[in-house]
Amino acid sequence: MSTSTLTQPTFQSVAATPTPPTRSRPRPAIASQLFLALLTIGFLAPVFWALLSAFKPANEIIRSPLSFDPSTFNLDNYLAMFHDVPIGSGFLNTGIVLLIKGAITLFFAPLAAFAFAKYNFAAKNLIFGTVLITLMLPTIVLIIPLLLEMKELGWVNTYQALILPGAIDAFAIFWMRQVISAVPDELLDAARVDGCGEFGIFWRVVLPVIRPGLAGLAVLTIMNIYNDFVWPVVIASSDQMATLQVVLSTLAQNITGNRIGADYATVTGELLAASSVALIPLLVLFIALQRHFINGILAGSVKG
Repeated sequence: MSTSTLTQPTFQSVAATPTPPTRSRPRPAIASQLFLALLTIGFLAPVFWALLSAFKPANEIIRSPLSFDPSTFNLDNYLAMFHDVPIGSGFLNTGIVLLIKGAITLFFAPLAAFAFAKYNFAAKNLIFGTVLITLMLPTIVLIIPLLLEMKELGWVNTYQALILPGAIDAFAIFWMRQVISAVPDELLDAARVDGCGEFGIFWRVVLPVIRPGLAGLAVLTIMNIYNDFVWPVVIASSDQMATLQVVLSTLAQNITGNRIGADYATVTGELLAASSVALIPLLVLFIALQRHFINGILAGSVKG
């Protein structure tokens, strides 16, 4: 009897213990959402203004820059721009450089990163530290030595000079090393036991695992090559080898040289049209690969 009288209250007290409520994730404050919305509008407003103004008559852009009358929209600025500016050759040269240079970066940078992440060799940390030190060098410091080197090789105004310098940069190696460091060593050992070679381990085991990080690097690489201006304007001085950014930088001179009596309004209208055309590929690329880019950023943030 005494035992039952002692255990009964204990059982009741345990059964009566309330379950702690599940906490829901706090929602962002309205002030934060409003701030982010205003920030987004501030960033996108100039872009929308440029896209819409490119369809306005040239004189209307100068006379009333903030007005938007759909009845006056036309394609005159675009048609004149394609006639006055060699933007087609700029797109072609940029596409060739982007395709070849991007392929070199996305193939050899992960290979170098694989060696730094998964192999032990003499002076490994010293070599990797030297690679990282090159990130601290401004591009302007390297222009004169590279230009003299290209001149000695006879590569001035060639695709080789536009593609090879900087094709495998330190940032790409560092990015992929961080991603590959997270790949378990057990996967590599299992592949070696099955008789897979070292390159086969990289191609069949490592590469499928690091696809998110590789996709993020691809987006950044494409954007960097597409927007590169300093090196192409130095090494490609001829009109035949000018990339898109070089063509845009000399757009005003091309317009005034190809059209007699071209005024400020004409140059502004065609400049907005050319900028809109140049913006479209990157905008489509980022929208299409936005998910992969975000996943790649997260994959590249892994601590090695």
